[in-house]
Amino acid sequence: MDRSGLVRVKAEPFNAETPLAALREPLTPTSLHYVRSNFALPAHDGMLAIEGAVGRPLTFSINDLRHMPETTLPVTLECAGNGRMTMQPLPTGEPWSGTAVGTAEWTGVPLATVLERAKPGPEAREIAFYGADHGPYKGGPEVHFGRSLPVETAADASADILLAYAMNGEPLTADHGAPLRLLVPGWYGMASVKWLNRIEVRTERFNGPYQVRSYIYEWADREHQPVTHGRVRALITDPVPGATISPGRYTIRGKAWAGTTPIRSVEVCTDGGGEWLPADVEPALGPYGWCDWAFSWVVSGAGRRVIRARAVDAEGCTQPDAPEWNRLGYGNNAVLPVAIDVR
Repeated sequence: MDRSGLVRVKAEPFNAETPLAALREPLTPTSLHYVRSNFALPAHDGMLAIEGAVGRPLTFSINDLRHMPETTLPVTLECAGNGRMTMQPLPTGEPWSGTAVGTAEWTGVPLATVLERAKPGPEAREIAFYGADHGPYKGGPEVHFGRSLPVETAADASADILLAYAMNGEPLTADHGAPLRLLVPGWYGMASVKWLNRIEVRTERFNGPYQVRSYIYEWADREHQPVTHGRVRALITDPVPGATISPGRYTIRGKAWAGTTPIRSVEVCTDGGGEWLPADVEPALGPYGWCDWAFSWVVSGAGRRVIRARAVDAEGCTQPDAPEWNRLGYGNNAVLPVAIDVR
């Protein structure tokens, strides 16, 4: 397993960001797609059990799933803690700098199709998804990583949630959840449970620690909220921070995404805190994929320049200038300045 091209954040369990250069591509190569793991790579027997409040408890092998009608979707996944390192005061958690994001083509069986076969009962409230990965939670008892979705979300075919077994046309790698993972388009990455081996249809709320203690917006001044859908964001991929460019015409490029909501526009500012100007935005890579944008800049003079980009989604949500601080450092979609040198 080649991890050499990734920007390592933590050695064990392995966590790493996508290198900025790889984010210029429409699809992020699997070997360069960011990796987020809470525990060590687990063993997996290749089986998936569906149990709980269902009319038909079922067990599927990976081969069983591969013989069912499949769907392939390009999906942008972003770690909920992406950009945590730029928040002040520094929150607790992995120090992600801002490139814990990537877009891949994911292939699998629609979750709604599989749930329909199991026949969830009318009393079903939530559906919990468990990974084979396990370990002590924050030094306490050992747990398996687990997350839940409301039954109406999980069973909705239009949500395009997949039981994914392939990434970019190849079987999943160990770092990305082989042999099977959940893929929840439009949500931050924590919802897409890796190494999936059990689905439990529940009549009561799921209270696993990664549902009710982690991945929560712990606001200082209002009621806490669960982390769910991704937020609108633009990223400058060219020039890179610290680059040296010459006077003349230069094209600033980047990516923009917004969970399940289309991007309406991207604006660029090339004079620090000055005027915002519209960039050219390309069509998105499907309903859950990012879009490319570009801005033609006439560069004059010499010295340091600070450029910024911000995206606006179809609902009018705009990136803020400063992040909304929360204790665990989630959902930072603030505009990120890029300083370069003109010579």
